[in-house]
Amino acid sequence: MSLAPASADEVVTKPAEIARSTAQGRDAYRALSLRRKLILVGFAAVLLACLIVDLMLGPARYSVAEVVNALISPSTAPAAVRVVIWDIRLPVALMAVVTGASLAIAGAQMQTVLNNPLASPFTLGISAAASFGAALALVFGVAIVPLAIDYIVPLNAFIMAMGASMLIHVLSQRRGVTTETVVLLGIALVFTFNALLSLLQFFASEQALGAVVFWMMGSLTKANWHKLAITSTVLVLCVPLFARRAWALTTLRLGDEKAASFGIDVRRLRLETMLLVALLAAVPVAFVGTIGFIGLVGPHIARMVIGEDQRFFLPASALAGAAILSASSVVSKSLIPGLIFPISIVTALVGVPFFFSLILTSRRRSW
Repeated sequence: MSLAPASADEVVTKPAEIARSTAQGRDAYRALSLRRKLILVGFAAVLLACLIVDLMLGPARYSVAEVVNALISPSTAPAAVRVVIWDIRLPVALMAVVTGASLAIAGAQMQTVLNNPLASPFTLGISAAASFGAALALVFGVAIVPLAIDYIVPLNAFIMAMGASMLIHVLSQRRGVTTETVVLLGIALVFTFNALLSLLQFFASEQALGAVVFWMMGSLTKANWHKLAITSTVLVLCVPLFARRAWALTTLRLGDEKAASFGIDVRRLRLETMLLVALLAAVPVAFVGTIGFIGLVGPHIARMVIGEDQRFFLPASALAGAAILSASSVVSKSLIPGLIFPISIVTALVGVPFFFSLILTSRRRSW
């Protein structure tokens, strides 16, 4: 084996090659970051367009100019247009945006910490648990928190959804539990709460039965500024907490052992994330009812176009989920003039084919 010293040319060339390679890597990373930022801008533009169209549609249809004028300069807009836009349509349209973003972020982080592409508040039984909690209040007037009678329905839904989330987390931490097992546990919860819900419906009066069915279908029409403020506050508080953990959550996708080797407390990270996810999923569902598949479809669309980096994946999931639910709101008003379809029907028509495609794809390749 030759131990001859390197020539002067080689000594000079190697640092130059290293510098050139570093510069190329830096340029490639900047290009990738720019591409991801442009995608986020595109998502935001689509969301804004859906929001404007949502404000335009209704029994009285307005033009883009009328809507924009009512939003920017309400004092100069006609009184009828101002009242319809600000008091009736804007809370509903913004509730669609906030709810879609909350459910999509909840689904994205559930998929991350459970390492499962099929995880979402809907598929793991959190929404079914919320429905059962709401039905307890609507049918029998049972309040899980007796002192809060004025908010009995949303509080019941919230507490049951939180309980389902914590049960999933505890069971997922048991030795030998795989990602497939977690999905099966979620499906078991869905069937369990649906059976209990059917039992409540069997004993319900006609008036209570109608209220339960309407709540289960999911509707944005009862949204108001107060409900919007609560839901928005939860979203605004949770997003920075997820953003602070962006690096740790991204690393978690490499596996628990790899993440632990970087000094991440995986168990604590998972518990904290599931608590925040439960809060994000439970509050919107408590106010607008069961809305399925947003937490499944939104994150996967974001992942396909922007990747796993949480710094970009988190806002992309939020924007995608918000745009999907806002577009669903538009569709629910457009199918039959003068009639607003329950929003969950529209989201299911979009989500079920996507769900099937995920199942078939996951059989052919690992996630």
